[in-house]
Formats: sequence, structure tokens, C-alpha cells
Amino acid sequence: MNRRTRTALAAALLLGLTAGPLSAAAHAAPAPAAVTTQGPDAAALRKALAGLPDRDATAALMRVGGNGRWTGSAGVRDLRTGAPALADARFRAGSTTKVVTAAVVLQLAAEGRIDLNAPVEHYLPGLLPASFTEPITVRNLLNFTSGIQGGISFGDTVQEEYPHRFETITPQQVVASGVAKGPAFTPGTQQKYNNINYTILGMLIEKTTGDTYAHQAEVRIFRPLGMTGTSFPKGTDPRIHGPHNRGYQLINGKPVDVTEWNMSDRFAAGDMISTTRDLERFVVALFRGQVVPEPQLAEMFTVPDVPGATHAAALERHVINGQEVWGKTGARPGYHTVIAATRDLSRTLVYSVNSTDAKGDGLKIVQRFAFPAFNR
Repeated sequence: MNRRTRTALAAALLLGLTAGPLSAAAHAAPAPAAVTTQGPDAAALRKALAGLPDRDATAALMRVGGNGRWTGSAGVRDLRTGAPALADARFRAGSTTKVVTAAVVLQLAAEGRIDLNAPVEHYLPGLLPASFTEPITVRNLLNFTSGIQGGISFGDTVQEEYPHRFETITPQQVVASGVAKGPAFTPGTQQKYNNINYTILGMLIEKTTGDTYAHQAEVRIFRPLGMTGTSFPKGTDPRIHGPHNRGYQLINGKPVDVTEWNMSDRFAAGDMISTTRDLERFVVALFRGQVVPEPQLAEMFTVPDVPGATHAAALERHVINGQEVWGKTGARPGYHTVIAATRDLSRTLVYSVNSTDAKGDGLKIVQRFAFPAFNR
């Protein structure tokens, strides 16, 4: 592709993202690529990928498995060049990190090194101020019933956070600021999803093992499962190392490159980098009981008996087209991820979508890319 063609294509892509539907020329490059066998609704899955990049996403990578298999990718690697999306790209996996964190905690419970019914202060003395009069158990952290409130951040929106993307808030600062607010409710009486529960669990893993959270995840899960494309950033490194598709966020109606970002404050709640291949390996092995043994694995499929609860230990229960599906979403600026499966693994789904509003409610992206995987 010569310079004039690349320039014209990039202009068409940017125009399509900021002004509405893409031109026919932009639609034609690149075309979705997919391999199908019996099982999944291939037509619906191809339709989900059709037309990328568009205003909602610049690229998408999908793997559907179980009874039959389907894989597909579409979109662009980089809006500047229009180069096709890399099907094996690494990406920020966001809160799917929590499933790894829960698995490590439950392994430690199986080894007798952590008691899920024990107060978290038994392992992290001095963590909670005097305003916490009721004990918070490790299980309360796992299933988001702790009542601990969220900690500090650089803003409530990507637009507010963007100017601070290379600055650092430590996990310890996040936790200290959150617990200083006092409890939001009595532990075990409500469920409120937030990151701070899993930030504390990361600290608990480190205190219990005398090792870093990242290394424990590597030796306990990534290496045994052959997850060679999965890692955590080194300290405050804002880059995604290895092949990756760039992430974009619409700010003031225009796509802004948000690929480089210091995610150190996400820690065990959301700073993992992975691939669709690796996450598929993980979810299949996890559901088969090859990562966490019974009875601890049951924690990941047990929703607490409190009003409105949908989350177990990291995983969330959904009913899609009459099927019970367990999964987890993850969102960091420019990257929206889903891992999901039926309990019997008759259908699995892993995707990474370079969403231009990844930190929004995500419903539009999930309806487009996740629901078709469970059509039948």
C-alpha cells in the first residue's frame, strides 16, 4: 500500500468514526476472516464483525468453542495505517483479571493457607479502621459483599483520567482511601461490585505467600496452562509489549489513542494483559476443575443469598437465550473483554473488542458480540 492510499484510508476511517457510517471503501478493507464448523450461529457472529471499524469499535477478536467452533477477527490494527487487526493480538483484559485473582485465593484455600470464613484482618492486621465494627471475611471480598467503598482515582470518566494516564496511584493508596470512608453497609447483607475487594485480595495473596501477586499468578496459572501471551505490566510501564491492536476512546467526538496507559492502580483487580487463546485455555481448564479443586471451585458458581446479587467469586451469572452462562467482563480504555461459558462447557466465548467507549456500560458491545455466541 503506497503512502497516498494509506493516507486516504486513514482519513476515511477517522471520518467514519467521528461522523457516522463508514464509506464503502473503508468497509472493503479489511474484510472479516472466520473459520466455522457445526455448532455456533456463524451467520450471527459474522454479522457482529461486519463493518469494522465503525463508531463503536475499531477491531474485534472472537473465539467461540464447546460443541462446534468458530473464530473470527475484523477491523484495523492502527487507524493511522489501516493495517488489518492482528488475530493473535495482546490486549488489556481489565476485570477478567479478577477471575485469576479469585482462582489463586481459592487455590490457597484448598492448600489450607487461607480460611474463607476468617476475617481479612487476620491476614492483613490494621487494614480496617475502627469504623468497621463488623468483621469482613475473605469470602465477603470474593463475592463483593464486604461493604468496603471504592478508593481514589484520577476521575470518573476516561476523558477526566486521560491527562493523568502516565501518573501513578498505588494499590495501597487506593485501599487506604477506600477504607477511610467507612463501611457502606454491614458485610454480607448486600452485594456491591467494585475493584477494591480484589485489590485487597491481591495484597492478601502477597502477604500469605511472601511473593508478588504477579509471580503467583504466573507460576500457579499462566505457566501450567501454557498461557504464553499473558502477563502483567512491570511496575508503572504503560506499554503493551508484543503484537497488539491499538485502542481508541472517543473524546469530544473524536477517536483518541489510549493504548499507552499506566494501569498500576488496577493491580489484582484489572491490569492483566492477555490473548483470546490464553483466556480460552484458562476458562476451559477452570470450569473443568483443573485450576481450582472442589469444593473451592463451587465458590465461583455460588451467588450469595442477598437481594439482587448476580456475582459469585469473580464470575457473574447470566441467562442468555434460556441458557445459564457464567462469565466476566473487563474494560480498560480502548479495550473491552469478555470470558463466558455454560457450566458444562457446551459453549464458550472469549472476545476482545477495541471499543471506543470501553468504560461505558458495555451493554451495546455485549449485545453485539456476546449474545450471538449463545444463540443456539
